[in-house]
Amino acid sequence: MAGETAEHLTVFNMNSLKNSNLQAKRVLVRCDFNVPIKNGKVLDDFKIQRTLETISFLKKAGAKIILTSHLGSPLKTERKKQRLKEFSLKPVQKKLQDLLKEKIRFSKRCIKRKAKKEIKRLKNGQILILENLRFEKGEKENNEKFAKELAKLGDVYINEAFSTCHRNHASIVFLPKLLPHFVGLNFEKEIEVLSRISQNPKHPLVVIIGGIKIASKIGVIKKFLEVCDHLLLGGKIVNNILTVKGISIGKPWPEEKVVEIIKKINLTDPKVHLPIDVLVSPDISGEVYVRNTGPGSVRKDEGIFDIGIETINTFSEIIKQAQTIFWSGPLGVFENEKFEKGTQEIAKIIGESKDAFTVAGGGDTVRALKKFNLLDNFSFVSTGGSAMLAFLTGEKLPGIEALR
Repeated sequence: MAGETAEHLTVFNMNSLKNSNLQAKRVLVRCDFNVPIKNGKVLDDFKIQRTLETISFLKKAGAKIILTSHLGSPLKTERKKQRLKEFSLKPVQKKLQDLLKEKIRFSKRCIKRKAKKEIKRLKNGQILILENLRFEKGEKENNEKFAKELAKLGDVYINEAFSTCHRNHASIVFLPKLLPHFVGLNFEKEIEVLSRISQNPKHPLVVIIGGIKIASKIGVIKKFLEVCDHLLLGGKIVNNILTVKGISIGKPWPEEKVVEIIKKINLTDPKVHLPIDVLVSPDISGEVYVRNTGPGSVRKDEGIFDIGIETINTFSEIIKQAQTIFWSGPLGVFENEKFEKGTQEIAKIIGESKDAFTVAGGGDTVRALKKFNLLDNFSFVSTGGSAMLAFLTGEKLPGIEALR
């Protein structure tokens, strides 16, 4: 994979971290530590774990490691104390200390004197986390002055936050213009894997799209309809397709750009697979009743919350024939045990496809895989959600363009 990765970075005209000399250099690493936190504890460390390879590389290289990230949208919160309590990266520091089993320094500011003071104390191989970048307005505004303040803190910039590359923010877009820059090791893998999926997949290629974020995925459906052998659909997307195609009556109408692409989907195309049967209920709790029915027999007061057993069996047989599988979005409301079977069973089948190259991505998909302990059964799991989908559809991502 290393050779293929280097080749893809050459195509994108980006610098590999493996070709760097960072001894004693102050290295600013843009991470994505935007993770769920409750009562001061990190609930899901998936994104943090994916930075560890780069951090380990930098330690061995003798760099002074300065980690930066955003967390949530703190400026929307009025009270300063509340912002600090809910959006501080302090819990991430504690989690990293647990993972690396060493002391991680922390700066209460991400720029200016406090940050500079902490950085001066760093010895080669030591790690410092700067406070939430979004505590400063200049981050989301892609402000030049703020980017220059950040640039004063380092000698080199590394982007290890592929999942934020769709954002036009200062630490993603402006900062790499001011410093020598490289691509993080996980970022490299994201580029290689997603390029392989979109440009040169082994066939049969099976694409599975579900979840609730319709607008971001409808472009991926359009893209993959041109190249995939089978497109399996589940989740809220199915509700929208059935509504637009007149199969389900009395349901909310999706937004116009979604409607336009759905109208172009030919349901008689043999590569398009909608659920044969679905689990429905009057509400998402499933407390009143849950019933299995055909998609055309869903009542006005019912919602579709999972795929049915016949669909699981049909989808499974298609998946077993695949050489490449890409999956984004759960096929049902997996958080509820009554509606988890579709997502769980399809995840198991994909994980058992030992001869296939299997890739999954998106926040809800990752959470589902973690719930069912199937994260390690895939060839690769992307940290990206919106960034991953945008990359696959061929969009130019600001964060990638800035690294060229």
